Amino acid sequence: MFIDSTLMVDLFLVTFACFSAGAIGALATARSPTLARVVGHGGALVGAVAALAFGLAGLAGGSMVLNIPDLLPIGGAAFGVDRVSAFFVVVIALGAIPAALYAIGYTREYAGKHSLAAMAFAFNVFIAAMILVALARNVLTFLFLWEAMSLASYFLVITEHEREETLDAGWVYLVMTHAGFAALFLGFLLLARATGTMDFANWSVAAIELDPTSRNLIFILLALGFGSKAGVIPLHVWLPRAHPAAPSHVSALMSGVMIKLGVYGLVRVAFDWLGTGPVWWGGTMLIVGAVSAVLGVLYALVEHDLKRLLAYHSVENIGIILLGLGAGMLFQAHGLEALAALALIAALYHTLNHAAFKSLLFMGAGAILHATHTRNMEEMGGLIKRMPQTAAFFLVGSVAIAALPPFNGFISEWLTFQSLLLSFQISAHTVNLIFALGVAALALTSGLAAACFVKAFGITFLALPRSEHAALAREVEWTMRAPMALLAFACVALGVAPFVILAPLEATVFDLTRAHADMKFDWRMVVANDSFGWVAPLWIALGLVAFLVAIPLALRLMGVNRRRRYYETWGCGRALQTARFEYTATAFANPFKRVFALLYRPVKELDIEFHPESRYFVRTIAYYNEGRLIFEDALYRPLLRMIQALARAARVLQSGNVHGYLVYILVALVALLILTV
Repeated sequence: MFIDSTLMVDLFLVTFACFSAGAIGALATARSPTLARVVGHGGALVGAVAALAFGLAGLAGGSMVLNIPDLLPIGGAAFGVDRVSAFFVVVIALGAIPAALYAIGYTREYAGKHSLAAMAFAFNVFIAAMILVALARNVLTFLFLWEAMSLASYFLVITEHEREETLDAGWVYLVMTHAGFAALFLGFLLLARATGTMDFANWSVAAIELDPTSRNLIFILLALGFGSKAGVIPLHVWLPRAHPAAPSHVSALMSGVMIKLGVYGLVRVAFDWLGTGPVWWGGTMLIVGAVSAVLGVLYALVEHDLKRLLAYHSVENIGIILLGLGAGMLFQAHGLEALAALALIAALYHTLNHAAFKSLLFMGAGAILHATHTRNMEEMGGLIKRMPQTAAFFLVGSVAIAALPPFNGFISEWLTFQSLLLSFQISAHTVNLIFALGVAALALTSGLAAACFVKAFGITFLALPRSEHAALAREVEWTMRAPMALLAFACVALGVAPFVILAPLEATVFDLTRAHADMKFDWRMVVANDSFGWVAPLWIALGLVAFLVAIPLALRLMGVNRRRRYYETWGCGRALQTARFEYTATAFANPFKRVFALLYRPVKELDIEFHPESRYFVRTIAYYNEGRLIFEDALYRPLLRMIQALARAARVLQSGNVHGYLVYILVALVALLILTV
């Protein structure tokens, strides 16, 4: 399909005119919080719709090259679009449209406490910067917008800055994002110096001539920078802190969309900028993905903070995406381009699917927080009767993230399984073992994810309320329910009709691998590797619907007594049922803590207060069974102690003597002169 480049430029300008209008309009109406909230987030909503149109046009074959020479030094600001950029613009828009609509209602509770104009301004800048990152076409443009995206999201994370834990989360996020930025900066400079150009378009050809040591060093630096933003283990420490601390519509954008720009960078590095790399690149990517997937879901299982649980599942799903990406890199290194394309399609499909169901789940968590004023699942319960629509939408997201058919998480994980299982076409036994690790990790992750969301949905929505806030909860307003309904529909549509997205994805991946994926698909089924595996999502969905309809119909035909009969639930001899009889999140997670005790390394404490009259009677029992974070204990705390020790040692240089500082400057200038001669 031919799409005029003039139309692409017009859509581009309309998109960012809307974001600009939303940001400026929010500041202009700052004296009226209601108006600032509606104008600011309304502009973001219209801009996101325009961005979706722009991205779809790019996926259909539209192209654009836009250079603004005087905006930035060394090449100016350069933007362009290809199918890869367009796909990620669609992912961003898919998350931004419901998030902007959701924010109109959700941010109402911040009125009088925080500046709604500042929130709406940062929200517009955040979305616009993410889109422009995907469209950037030279080093300075990319890095400038990457920093703008990071700073805008930081200010949104610390919205509730009066809380100490929020400031701590913001600080960790700021440190990690700038550590990642430093790695990107060094990697980009090395690649630009080695290739003689700062334009991305010229890197894929020039990078082939680089010596192996330079290519490996550049790959490591860029992988660290993009991996930090994606939240892969062990670079994930900011993610379970920042995502829960942010307002829920921002959490949905950060978890569902922003971390995908780390995936975007990894795709560019592995399949575009550096070209085909050695086997260890793909092997490392696959192993890191396997570790992130398994540890992410294991840490989620023992969490009782609903938003923190969802944040750990972002680590898990990034791991699943990296399994497909690493498999594609390994296939490409062995000359199996068609299988590399299949694995990359699986990774990109899961990228889109995760944006849909994770945004839905975070918005559901935000609705629960809005209604109950707590993120602790132990204080919830019984919400299905008080918030039935939110419960239904959250259930759709839970089934989707657990990769159960016919929802969207199933089809992308099925494609990932197929690509991993096809590794027998590689003759290297070491590589086969790495693929086997990936298959085992994905299988374990899928089962644990299902168990985790039985806990998340069951403890949150079922049984009796465990607190007064849960008992008094009410359904949220329509501006918060409509986005969840939209995302729930997307979860169903992407799962039932994968052919709609597989066609543009195949064209996108062809641009990277120059090979057609080893798969066939139509509206009836998806077939991998000439009938090695096949699945029919639409027929599965129709079969499930028919089965659900057939059960009550069969009961009616059999004349079964369908009249309701009420009776007391058995309560161990007690007549009155209370919330204290319910299964708790702690009890649900305890078996996993026992099985994986080596990982959690739980610290157990038992405090018993006896009756003052007699020790044979107990007044209270307090039991604590907290797990520890292995990477924080083994990596980050020792690193922090070392940095603090170095800082204390360096304090001797801060003498306060001006003459001493002049000597430092002189020494630095002499060193620079020696290095440049």
